[in-house]
Amino acid sequence: MSDGDVAAGMDAFSRLSQPVRDALSERGFTTPTEPQRRALPPLTRGQDALVIAPTGSGKTETAMLPVLSAISEREPTHGFQALYVTPLRALNRDMRERLEWWGETLDIEVDVRHGDTTDYQRQKQSNDPPDVLVTTPETLQAMFTGEKLRRALADVEHVVVDEVHELAAAKRGAQLAIGLEHLREYAGSFQRIGLSATVGDPGEVGKFLTAGGPCEVVEVDVGSDVDVRVVEPEVTAEDERAAGQLLTDATVASHVRKIDELVRTHESVLVFVNTRQTAEGLGSRLKELGTDIGIHHGSLSKEARIDVEDRFKSGELSALMCTSSMELGIDVGRIDHVVQYQSPREVARLLQRVGRAGHRRDETSSGTIITTRPDDTFEACVIAALAEAGDVEPADMHLGSLDTVANQICGLLMGMGELSAMEAYEIVTRAYPFRHVTEQQFREVVRELSSNRCLWLEEDADRIEKSRGTWQYFYSNLSMIPDEANYEVKDVASGRTVGTLAERFVVNFAMPGEVFIQGGEMWRINNVDEEEEEVNVAPVEDPGGEVPSWVGQEIPVPYDVAQGVGRLRGDAMARLGEGTRPEGASPNERAESAGDPRTGESVDTVARWLTSEYPTDGHTAASALSQLERHEGPVPDADTILVEFYGREVVVNACLGHKANETLGRLLSALLGQQTGASVGMEVDPYRIELELPRGASGNDVVRLLRETDPAHVEGLIELSLKNADALKFKLAQVATKFGALKDTNRPGPRRFGKNRLLEALRDTPIYDEAVREVLHEDLDVDRGSDVLRRIQSGDLELVRRNERTAIGLDGRSSGQELLSPENADQSVIDTVRERLHEDRVLLACLHCKEWDRTQQVKRVAEQPECPKCGSTQVAALNPWADEVVQAVRASEKDEEQEKMTERAYRSASLVQSHGKQAVLALAARGVGPHNAAQIINKLREDEDLFYRDILTKERQYARTKSFW
Repeated sequence: MSDGDVAAGMDAFSRLSQPVRDALSERGFTTPTEPQRRALPPLTRGQDALVIAPTGSGKTETAMLPVLSAISEREPTHGFQALYVTPLRALNRDMRERLEWWGETLDIEVDVRHGDTTDYQRQKQSNDPPDVLVTTPETLQAMFTGEKLRRALADVEHVVVDEVHELAAAKRGAQLAIGLEHLREYAGSFQRIGLSATVGDPGEVGKFLTAGGPCEVVEVDVGSDVDVRVVEPEVTAEDERAAGQLLTDATVASHVRKIDELVRTHESVLVFVNTRQTAEGLGSRLKELGTDIGIHHGSLSKEARIDVEDRFKSGELSALMCTSSMELGIDVGRIDHVVQYQSPREVARLLQRVGRAGHRRDETSSGTIITTRPDDTFEACVIAALAEAGDVEPADMHLGSLDTVANQICGLLMGMGELSAMEAYEIVTRAYPFRHVTEQQFREVVRELSSNRCLWLEEDADRIEKSRGTWQYFYSNLSMIPDEANYEVKDVASGRTVGTLAERFVVNFAMPGEVFIQGGEMWRINNVDEEEEEVNVAPVEDPGGEVPSWVGQEIPVPYDVAQGVGRLRGDAMARLGEGTRPEGASPNERAESAGDPRTGESVDTVARWLTSEYPTDGHTAASALSQLERHEGPVPDADTILVEFYGREVVVNACLGHKANETLGRLLSALLGQQTGASVGMEVDPYRIELELPRGASGNDVVRLLRETDPAHVEGLIELSLKNADALKFKLAQVATKFGALKDTNRPGPRRFGKNRLLEALRDTPIYDEAVREVLHEDLDVDRGSDVLRRIQSGDLELVRRNERTAIGLDGRSSGQELLSPENADQSVIDTVRERLHEDRVLLACLHCKEWDRTQQVKRVAEQPECPKCGSTQVAALNPWADEVVQAVRASEKDEEQEKMTERAYRSASLVQSHGKQAVLALAARGVGPHNAAQIINKLREDEDLFYRDILTKERQYARTKSFW
């Protein structure tokens, strides 16, 4: 550091009070870090500020030193002087430990308050408030309800919001934004300080923090201190030998070996994965290999998480396998390397995760991304390059969420008792995410709350008042996190809680006898207790156990990342074709003009180019380029959409990211379904929309719809398509709860309400409007989808077709498979599927005389079922609970739904009549209807095991695409 830098640093510290400077000297801090040097001047002047700096660069002290300095110079008060708000309780614990020394040294009391704080401690804080309170957004809401606490909050002079990027993109943050305006009603203006390691749009996040007011942004380059390598491990003879031991294939064995090598060559490693299922599957295989690793994710019990955190921090464990549960800086000691298994999907996520490594000053954070297939490698390369450039995605704020408005109106009444509707409106709309909420929308929300008895409304007097229902509503809805049941997983032998399973997983998959992995161990389900919300399990050592299909959306790949992959594909394909394309020409134009697309550079030469542009190695680059080398025809890149079709399979290859592809996929499914009167199967990734078309539709229809659908109609068509989607119905129940329309006793869940009845009852309410808004916000991108159609129709985006499958299009199917459950399942899995199907029950019903039906186990069904009453072989095999189908068949007059049921039953009977018990087995599988059963049965096979493998493949496909059928 130069003399000038030292002087500047000393000048930054010189702005602090004498007690704080003395404490700094005692602590051994002679010069500030870069964020401290730049942020202390405005913060000590009392300005609002957003501080963006890498993890471990002293952000907490950057925020708190000026706050502690101000408190140390101020006359003592009775109330809280500063609030430190964090999104996780575990961060509260860390912050208290980090701030306790400063508090003791400066005689400033620091305490923590959250949902687990004891009643005794709460009472103590009410009677004698600490100077600094570390808390969560939800607990701040609850503090407005106590008279003593409101008086204590009136003294607040500073609010620090940690991990502000995380809150800005969530409804919890929207709730906090209004909560801070509520706080202003008691405390007046106060200093606001936001902290984050990654923010893509500092100006917007600053406005979120300050309610649109001035905000000093102090940003330290997060990409310059990050060193990330993208690696696809090469399969070795050792991996081939290990595959059997690890119950997987050699490719996954190579991934396990590489992670093990990285753990053994570093002192402390975090291994991030994108899903809990991957954490469990990969973690169990690493443990089998002897890797010194623990597993950490949100579905494990709190005790289990704290245990592995402590063991890792003490050095007992060398590595932690974790999901986003470790993203937000929970203190687990020094980390010297981060492994990311598969693409992190977002730039912000990579920086947040790799930033956990290297907590010492001036130390580069190092990380390795282990990729698994070409899409994964290209995506990881693009993200790593964007990360090093510091090019982060903007926060995706919830703007104008009406259930948050409803929640906070009740929150205001809990603090103030009564106020005019216009006063409440002004407080709510001061918060930046709600600045565009109209008076009309606000009044509709108030009326809805009144009709649900959550408040008293005197409409003539423009007054709203607290009622008994307000209390009940408010304490049932402190959090904006949706209230979805988690079933406890209990080991019946020991009585201990193993972890939790989400309600949707339990409803759809958790059947007695099923085997899954949790905590790195295998468990067999004994039974599901609906009343107690428990899944009772017993430990097993069964290699047939499959990784559970955890509920939780895939991390969406943003449009800009997908476009980056498109550009990389295009540049690489141009080189493989005939050298670098002329400026201004697309790769496809270059390939067409060249005639032979394979007259360009060799794969090795293009791989060397790739390694010079992106942080990867020759083997990884060449492996990814093999996809392009196998591809024939125009390449789908940033400027080209390729529609390929073969039979009823259609793939729209489009580098548009998850949300835009989801939007276009839903649009095409809805229009094709309307055209044919049948369901359209759909599967989406950031680079493809895969459709399975019913009879009466073709790939040419898909091309026609993309070229002719009016972009202005996209939003309306999408909203119409949502009315039958489970995603909207489930969201509707969650939002209705936040409006007080469904009470806690009717907590939303697939078995707890009539979803269609609920939809009809709420259609013209703000509840319905908010549910639609949230589905559009979280899952879709209507604006981008409309823009894509405009660009296709103007010729700005090239749309080409191909009447056969391509290498790029086919790679989507393999990418959808869970790597840790290989497509060629081992014999034990096949045996498990065979045994389950034979033990399952089916409802047999005669469609000839229509007078006989019986439920029995599949293994007891005759090789050629026939009706004992009339002797007919026209017998349908149905789900054992499908009584309504039998009733529909027997009905003399049928509605539209009953007609569909009857048609499906006759198709089932036709299969059973032609193929006997084999058809019954296929129809007994989960989600395998007559159409898929026919596909399975009609395949020519030499081995019976292949029949069960095909059933397993269809079941997995159904599990992934269930919400679209």
